[in-house]
Amino acid sequence: MKSRKIIWLATAALIGISSPAAFAQSPAPMAEASTAEGQKLKAIFAADDEAQLKRNPLGALFRGDMRYADRLGDFISDEYFANERKAAEDNIAALGNIERAKLNATDQIAYDVFKQNQNDALKGLSKEIMDLTVVRPVNHFFGFHTFYPTFASGQGAAPFKTVQDYENNLKRHKDYITLTDRSIDRFRQGMASGVFETKMTITNVVDQLNTQLAQSTEESPYYGPIKKFPEGFSDADKARLTAEYREMIVKGLYPVNARLRDFLRDSYLPLAREQVGLSAMKGGEGLYQYMIEQTTTLPMKADEIHKLGLSEVGRIKTGMETIKADVGFKGSLAEFFEHLRTDPKFKAASREALTQGYYDIGKKVDAVIGQQFKVIPKAPLEIKPYEEFREKYEAGGSYQNGTPDGKRPGTFYFNAYDLPSRTTPGMTTLYLHEGAPGHHFQIMLAQENTSLPAFMRFGGNTAYVEGWALYSETLGYEMGLFKDPYQRFGTLSDEMLRAMRLVVDTGLHSKGWTREQAIEYMLANSDMGKTDATAEVERYIAIPSQALAYKIGALTIQRLKAKAQKALGKKFDVREFHNQVLNTGALPLTVLEKKIDGWIAASK
Repeated sequence: MKSRKIIWLATAALIGISSPAAFAQSPAPMAEASTAEGQKLKAIFAADDEAQLKRNPLGALFRGDMRYADRLGDFISDEYFANERKAAEDNIAALGNIERAKLNATDQIAYDVFKQNQNDALKGLSKEIMDLTVVRPVNHFFGFHTFYPTFASGQGAAPFKTVQDYENNLKRHKDYITLTDRSIDRFRQGMASGVFETKMTITNVVDQLNTQLAQSTEESPYYGPIKKFPEGFSDADKARLTAEYREMIVKGLYPVNARLRDFLRDSYLPLAREQVGLSAMKGGEGLYQYMIEQTTTLPMKADEIHKLGLSEVGRIKTGMETIKADVGFKGSLAEFFEHLRTDPKFKAASREALTQGYYDIGKKVDAVIGQQFKVIPKAPLEIKPYEEFREKYEAGGSYQNGTPDGKRPGTFYFNAYDLPSRTTPGMTTLYLHEGAPGHHFQIMLAQENTSLPAFMRFGGNTAYVEGWALYSETLGYEMGLFKDPYQRFGTLSDEMLRAMRLVVDTGLHSKGWTREQAIEYMLANSDMGKTDATAEVERYIAIPSQALAYKIGALTIQRLKAKAQKALGKKFDVREFHNQVLNTGALPLTVLEKKIDGWIAASK
């Protein structure tokens, strides 16, 4: 659902550092001239995009479009879903007036992706799916209660440069209060229909809300903008805004968070399900199959994915054994894992040291990135730790996109919570995945390419987005970044994580695995610490199928690359291959394969 997609993008955190100016180029415009039929198609895209921005004002704000910045949106209301459904139906009807055969190749790709997007939207908005999803509006991994504090803090995507920006934030607070109360109503619907979240996820949500509510008004992220008034604000405006922000926190935001906390703790939690997998939830088996197809953009089954994961885990283990022997470690692989978990030389000394480590890796990547890419994002990349109020339940790192004009950089949030449990061999890989050339390149090159329709610039699917990021990790070999055997082991460890996800996600949601069983599997097959393994498993419980996208997408891109290398031989240019993969945004994997096949044929 679009509301969840926005929250997911907003809460995803990452790494970064500016790309060198020498490589900063704008994406080249599409070579093919658009036909008259193509202009009709683009008019449909433009009308839909404008309507989308009105219905989903957060999407506009994240682009830097401030026309609707005084609203969050009417999320999870019946009217919202009805409007989304009508929009998809109208778009499909409009496509029926387009003669696809008269479109050029690029517009045909856009047509196919748009049509698939609309059909997917209708599937997600069907009564069968909504009865199982809308009534579970919040868990510890997605929900406005985790996204919104940072967003409204002055350190997120929302700007705080003018008095109007500050007043818009107050108006958005009112929408947040409405949305949070509405979430309680949706939970009650689920209680009546017998569809419940898990005790584990709801317990985590209660803990998150307790953490926020324990902060004083002045400590609250919501008070952050008051601590950093821009120059030029009058004393009268400062005094007025300070009073209004304080009153909103004390009488509005904290009370609604307390209402949600109290309801979940006292009314919902006693009835929530003990079993963590979707297969244990009413209607969950069918929902999981639907989610697999949406996530991977392929008609795959849970058992097929589980077996693929087991195969990949075995292959990667063999590579790990080789590195273990290369560094002269005499014990078992399990003992080597424990060595990597516990030896002080694999620990960051401080948050500052961890930050500097990512800066250093970024500089090394910047020096060689031009070997692999002919187009580099204009938007810079920043490195930040997660804020302390949310770091406990976040992943090791994630990405927040910048704005297309480059005024707001892309941001990598790394996790510095419980530093003794974290190890350093995977730092290079994490940077390649979340920063350059991973999410930052994929997201920002699409956004900066103004020749694409907006839904291709700003939309996407998880299999492509995360598949590209995982594929990007493998480029560390070609760029000479894995000469150190421990960093090389780190990239195998991260690849192992994505392979284990195929096993664990399907194990949890289709084979009845318990949370503890999943954690033990991950500890037995990797050098992960228990803190990270626990956070990963709880993430898979919270957002079923999402973790499948990484490995499925990466394997698809790797297969297409091998196909192109074999077909083109000496004519193969890796920089152009990457340009072909990236220059039309995040395509469904079936559409991407058709595109690469066409490029191979044309290149011959």
